[in-house]
Amino acid sequence: MPDPNTVAASPVVPEESAPTDAGTPSEHIGGPGAPRWTPSRVEDAPLVTGQGRFLDDIDPLPGTLVAAIVRSPHPHARIRNVDLGRARRHPGVTAVIGPDEVLAALRPFPLSVTTRMPYFPTGTDKVRYVGEPVAVVVASDRFVAEDAAELVSVDYELLDPVVAVRTALAEDATLLHEDNGSNVATDRTFSFGEVDRAFADAAHVVVGEYDFPRYSSVPMECYSVIANWTEDAAGPAIEAWANFHGPFTMVPVMAGALGIPTSRVRLHVPADIGGSFGIKAGIYPYVVLMALASKHARTPVRWSEDRVEHLLASSSGSDRMMRFEAAVDAQGTVTALRTDLVDNVGAYMRPPEPSTLYRCYGNITGAYRIPAVAIRARAVVTNTMPTGLNRGFGGQQLYFGLERLMDDIAAQTGLDPVDLRCRNLVPADAFPYETPTGGVYDSGDYQKAVALAVDNADLPELRRRQAEARERGELYGIGVALVVDPSGTNIGYVGLATPAEERKPGRDKSGSTEHVRVSVDMQGTVTVMLGSVPQGQGHATTARQVAAKRLGLPEESVRVVIDMDTATTPWTVTSGSYSSRFAPLVTSAVVQACDRIAETIKAAGSVLLEAAPEQLELAEGTVRLIGHPTRAAEFRHAAGVVHWDPAALPEGTSARLYEEAAFTPNAKAATRDEKINSSLCYGFVAEVVALRIDPETLEISLERVSSVHDAGTVLNQTLLDGQVYGALVHALGGAMYEEFTYSDGGQPTSATFLDYLCPTTAEARFPLVTDHVVSPSPLTPLGAKGCGEGSSMSFPVALANAVTDALSPHGLQINQLPVHGNLLHDLLDGVRRPA
Repeated sequence: MPDPNTVAASPVVPEESAPTDAGTPSEHIGGPGAPRWTPSRVEDAPLVTGQGRFLDDIDPLPGTLVAAIVRSPHPHARIRNVDLGRARRHPGVTAVIGPDEVLAALRPFPLSVTTRMPYFPTGTDKVRYVGEPVAVVVASDRFVAEDAAELVSVDYELLDPVVAVRTALAEDATLLHEDNGSNVATDRTFSFGEVDRAFADAAHVVVGEYDFPRYSSVPMECYSVIANWTEDAAGPAIEAWANFHGPFTMVPVMAGALGIPTSRVRLHVPADIGGSFGIKAGIYPYVVLMALASKHARTPVRWSEDRVEHLLASSSGSDRMMRFEAAVDAQGTVTALRTDLVDNVGAYMRPPEPSTLYRCYGNITGAYRIPAVAIRARAVVTNTMPTGLNRGFGGQQLYFGLERLMDDIAAQTGLDPVDLRCRNLVPADAFPYETPTGGVYDSGDYQKAVALAVDNADLPELRRRQAEARERGELYGIGVALVVDPSGTNIGYVGLATPAEERKPGRDKSGSTEHVRVSVDMQGTVTVMLGSVPQGQGHATTARQVAAKRLGLPEESVRVVIDMDTATTPWTVTSGSYSSRFAPLVTSAVVQACDRIAETIKAAGSVLLEAAPEQLELAEGTVRLIGHPTRAAEFRHAAGVVHWDPAALPEGTSARLYEEAAFTPNAKAATRDEKINSSLCYGFVAEVVALRIDPETLEISLERVSSVHDAGTVLNQTLLDGQVYGALVHALGGAMYEEFTYSDGGQPTSATFLDYLCPTTAEARFPLVTDHVVSPSPLTPLGAKGCGEGSSMSFPVALANAVTDALSPHGLQINQLPVHGNLLHDLLDGVRRPA
């Protein structure tokens, strides 16, 4: 039994969970003879010594001026007039732009769906949320720009705001976008299998309504942009620097708004971007806005967002109102599922929304073998900040509803929550398993992971403690959550927001390609250039490790370049650090490129060793004869042959030590019958949470968290552990502390850290035991799946289930987050907060 006082206990890979033909994970990556990995992050030294390269540390263009943004103080108002005159006359001001300049120069951003809700980087006809940009002032420094911004006069006609989703859906609701005729931006229905028959034959029909909150990633560094507009014989061009993490589908969106080819948009991303986990995909409107400001100022323009601006007007994950219905037979088997999902996307459905609705389309049945599903998916606009990506996007919302429903089923059928889940799990011998919606789960052993999580939690002991606590009248609860963790998104899922008959043949979208470039210089040093921008996950460390092992080199012989320059870095529209893509996709491309390099090195080594290339292997920094390690040549000497004496290479061998690889999984567009495999790989998380609630203060104390992850082959245990711990703390924020809230009048009430509460190290210290099982993916060369999001999807609902269990003697349930003292007080007093 694990020590219940362990905090962040070191995870291990159980010996019995590793595939017998793969050996240890490190051996599986590099093959025989590969040097062993030393657990160190190459990213750490610069960061902890103040040598990080953030955007504020970069001054690429002399003479750059500084911008300040004038923002709306109203949630909903018509813009009658904008007077920029006084601001333009202020000393030190170079340019001021407003709605007229935006309308004259820019097109609405291309949207993911056809809807009459045009989106510009500023309000034009109206403002639709507090903090929406209205004008930009460019001046000699930030102080002058801020002073001049106060001189911009805007005449507003105030309109009734629409804040709550239920209000937005009402027939008499005030419309944010009158031309659309509704506040519904998209509304789709899908059905798979015999749903109606299953419900007609069900022994039990269980219904639950659940609300997931709006919260964010609150990165250490807020948004930052440097933009430079230039013109030459070919027309206008934009060069910009931004702490943007992708997806790079936003580059054509930017180009479309500017009305220029994508080749005329050059975007740089520094090596360090101060964190993101989705939030910085939403920076692109500001890149376009600063480009336009640069055009008017005729000089490069820099803008850095402050924390209040960020909390007011950057982005957040969407809040979701949802209804789940389950048809259940007499044995507790779920035979059909109905879902009604309504996402509040804020004032505009800006790209990449409605991604949150569809990202988990293929895994909407979770870990369960449910044969029939009906789905209604809607995105609704309100007078709140627009939404986008937040760690685990789509999965956080889905699993809060699905896993709360599973507990409700257990309560109605009288079954234990763990037993109820195990009865419905996809069996280990069913993989690859296809879900009703088209998802193909590649590998897994869910039963083993659940058993390990339960065993590590010592569930019998927890239940003994619970019984004793309840005898004393105390509130003690145990919660469980199981989630399928998708990674390597197939962007084709966004097409589902458009009906099949409206999708143009030959214009579909699919795939999740990632590019890398690997080269070897004449001294044998390997350079790996990535097309995926990291947010702190350790991409350089892992890519270096994989390349070194694939080429039989010490890690010191490999350098990794992670700065992004869209003019020189290999990339595609799907590139970016999102949806846990790095482990399954980027490392697969590294493997492909390195394997091609290895063949050339072996061919060069054959010249030095007078042996056939197929008789050689790369190990310990050498090219050597298989079975005769002493007959070897240095790797660098073989590389030197390619560079200095290419004519000596075997006939037909290209003198090429420069390889670009694009790993493209077989991810297809949505079918005519609306099915799609929405991700490449599917991992698994099983989580058990035990907690107490103080009857006087209503403070929640976590007594034990047991978290088991299956991310396929573990590439780097230290980095994997960091992702698990980080996701747990991120999830703790959304489960108990973090929430963007608004008054009935549409004013934000959580625009500073006094009101928007983030967990600190004090709140994050709780007894935690993490563990892993290993089910290698057959779809990636290393067997790896993603693991950057897992617990961000499972922990919030595991905690909600535990609190519901604690409150069950009172007949109360937690069907909304975050769970804090006010909510518990209202529930226990029999008063629910208004929706």
